[in-house]
Order: sequence, then structure tokens, then C-alpha cells
Amino acid sequence: MDRTTIGWLNGALGMLIFSASLPATRLAVSGFDPIFLTAARGAIAGTLALALTVALGSKRPERGDLVSLVVIALGVVVGFPLLTALALQHITSAHSLVFIGLLPLSTATFGVLRGGERPKPAFWAFSLAGSGIVAGFALMGNGEASLSGDLLMVAAIIACGLGYAEGGRLTRRLGGFAVIAWALILALPMMLVIAILLKPMSFGGVSDAAWIGLGYVSLFSMLIGFVFWYRGLAMGGIAAVGQLQLLQPFFGLALAALLLGETVSWSMVGVTMAVVLCVAGARRFAR
Repeated sequence: MDRTTIGWLNGALGMLIFSASLPATRLAVSGFDPIFLTAARGAIAGTLALALTVALGSKRPERGDLVSLVVIALGVVVGFPLLTALALQHITSAHSLVFIGLLPLSTATFGVLRGGERPKPAFWAFSLAGSGIVAGFALMGNGEASLSGDLLMVAAIIACGLGYAEGGRLTRRLGGFAVIAWALILALPMMLVIAILLKPMSFGGVSDAAWIGLGYVSLFSMLIGFVFWYRGLAMGGIAAVGQLQLLQPFFGLALAALLLGETVSWSMVGVTMAVVLCVAGARRFAR
């Protein structure tokens, strides 16, 4: 297989792993405070990343990579997890998943600003159309809408897009595991301190479902998924492979319905399908 195909396969696997992130976060916030949850998942993933880095002797970043690693840590280790956890106190995971429709545009925009990519004008036309559909859905004010929850999700998408693009750019030289591992290690001291300070007095009332949610977002959403995702972005192109994120709502909505018993409205399905059609057009002109 050629490099681009391998990149798309890695990106698809990363996307599938991330599809369960919001439903898992919804489970976790049922038992944990959002700030503690963000710190705990970062501390768990960071500790594991440190152990694996020492054991495997992973490539060390150069001093000039520090700014990029800080940007990645702020975007995907702190920003997206915290903002989505706060948002999911106001909206369902099914509703939040529709906002993933904005991620390809966010990632592509930062891919141009930080990665030096230059998609064709038609790419932006399709991407803006998809984003407009998502924005329209959020503004419809259906029964599950919440202004604060929606704004938090938009902020989360911006932070995540920046972290994705910066990580994809740096992965071209360091590799997917090294990039997310060092970003987690960089954030580890802060995450540990916050987790200890905000630790609940007792974990007795925390449900098994909340523990499962914490375990998933710590191991898969925070570490394993990024290894494949960053490799996919680096090999297949940030703007191009980033369009795979529009498939996340399909898998995420199914998980929200099956695991959480949440209602998936026809409007959610319709919006998701319309945005995917826009992404299919954008993908054609991504490079």
C-alpha cells in the first residue's frame, strides 16, 4: 500500500476509537466533577505515556518542539477534554456529537495556518457548507439544545482542531506515539496536582459506568487513539484525513443510543448525513 492509503487507514482507526469518547465522557461526568475528570484522565494517560517512553526509548523532542508540544497539550490534553466534560453537563452526548461536524473545518484551517497545506477553493466551499449545516442545527433550539453547552462545544472544537493540526505537523518528524506521549508528559505534573487537590472525599458513590467511562477516555481517547490519528494526519495530509472526523457522529450516535439509551432524533441523523455529503465533496479537493 502507498503512504496515503496507510495514512487513511490509520486515520480511520483513530476516528473509530474517538467515536466513543463523548459517550464515555458522558458516563464519566455522571460520577466525577468535570475538572477532576480532565485532570485524572490526563494524569493516568500521562503516567502510562511516561512509563512506555522510558521502556521503549522513544525519540526525544528537540528544544524547538517545546512550543508545539505545549500547543498540543493545551488543545487535546486540557482544552477539548475539559470543555466537552463541561458541555456534557448541559447537553446529551448525542447532541454534542453533531458538533464533530465542525472538526474537519477547524483542523483544516489550522492545517493551513500551522502545517502549510493549501487545499483548493472548492474544499473550503464544501467545508463551510457542512459547518453552516451544523451551526443551523445548533441554533434551531430543539428540546436538547443549551446555549452554554453549545458554546462550550464550539470552543472545544477550536481547541481540538488546533491540537490535531499541530500534532499532525510534528508527527511527520517525531512519530505519532512520541508526539502525544511527550504532550501528556509535559502536562503530567499539573494534571497530577489538580487531580490530587480535587479528589473526591470518597469514591464509594461512583458507579461502575462512571469508572468505565474514565478508563476509556484515559487509555483510548487520551493516548491510544492519538497514536493512529496523528500518524494518519501526517501520512495522508491534515486537511484530507481530517475529513474522516465527519464519520464520527454515525458511530457515536449509535453508541449513545445503545449504551446510554439517549434519544437520537431524525434531525440529528439528517444533519449528520448532510454534513457527510459535504465532506465527501471537500475530500475531493483537499489536496
